[in-house]
Amino acid sequence: MVCGGAGVLHDGVAVGNVIVPNSAVRDEGTSYHYLPPAREIGPHPRVLRTIQSGLRRNGVGYIEAKTWTTAAFYRETRSKVWMRRADGCLTVEMEASALFAVAKFRVMLAQIRYAGDSLGGRRWDHRNWMRHQARELVFRLAAESCLKM
Repeated sequence: MVCGGAGVLHDGVAVGNVIVPNSAVRDEGTSYHYLPPAREIGPHPRVLRTIQSGLRRNGVGYIEAKTWTTAAFYRETRSKVWMRRADGCLTVEMEASALFAVAKFRVMLAQIRYAGDSLGGRRWDHRNWMRHQARELVFRLAAESCLKM
């Protein structure tokens, strides 16, 4: 179980919104050492269902969405952000696709994230995301989901 923050690619997503990645665009190098090349990879369906039921049980609203994994954060250019938005990505982070790939090779895995900084506007917006109370919430929900597995 992985929990943490992710940058958002749309300004309309409020900081702290809970996001459950249902797939990740593979724009990093690690995943290709574990699985054959493919554009996207997703979480283990059983773990994803466990997370979803835990969120519903706790009355926590969430957004299920595709994420963009890139290890080259200085290359998150405006054109790439727009391209990934067109691909259906809501968030950007540095590890989802790599962790999904390693997990498919070895274990079961899914993720709970919360909306952090924003790349959705004309300029990057930090939004003080590292201090948001959602950090504790997603950790608690991830731990509960582990216990339900």
